[in-house]
Amino acid sequence: MINGKSIGVVLPAYNCSKTLYSVYKEIPHSIVGEIILVDDCSSDKTFYMAQQLNMQHIIKHDLNLGYGANQKTCYNKALELGVDIVVMLHPDYQYRPSLIYNMAEIIANTSNKIVFASRIKDGNALSNGMPLYKYIANVVLTKFQNCVLNKNLSEYHTGYRAYSREVLQQIDYNSNANGFIFDNQIILQFFEKGYEIFEIACPAKYNNDSSSIGILRSSIYGMKIIYYTVMYKFKRK
Repeated sequence: MINGKSIGVVLPAYNCSKTLYSVYKEIPHSIVGEIILVDDCSSDKTFYMAQQLNMQHIIKHDLNLGYGANQKTCYNKALELGVDIVVMLHPDYQYRPSLIYNMAEIIANTSNKIVFASRIKDGNALSNGMPLYKYIANVVLTKFQNCVLNKNLSEYHTGYRAYSREVLQQIDYNSNANGFIFDNQIILQFFEKGYEIFEIACPAKYNNDSSSIGILRSSIYGMKIIYYTVMYKFKRK
């Protein structure tokens, strides 16, 4: 807990057995009350590893439903448990788990309700190993959305996010897509409700075990972002 606020970490997992232990041991357990892992029908030993680590809440999808569907299950369980601050952390060890404290503290002690850990904010994404195509796409799409939405975020695509219970209850995230575009749809839902996003820098690392959706799927993701952003803008007029 921080300032009387309970903290839960949700881990949307898929084929992350090689990195799960490293992620779990670096979570600041002294402040985290609940850890929820949702295994989206992995083909490796992710579910077994979670059991060996004695995580409090382990859920396994019988079918591979997608990244967005995984998040829905994560957030539904966190809200069911009454968690005040929900931190989503990818269990592929790309992001630094120790930042959970910083992100949760901002929500617990300030008026900010949403905190993103940005890989782009400190200017070291490429030197930290982010693939060039992914960096360029990230920057271009972010500039586009900032322009259309009149915002000033350093990136919209991080998988390291913290939400207060309040903001998750205010939106219908279960109506979003089950794929990767969920990440962007939920941002637009927050903006529609008048919430803003506070960012901190997060040095990310990339290796063979880091998740990646590839160039083709990234391109499709990018086109969907443009579509939903434009539709949001027209809807707001």
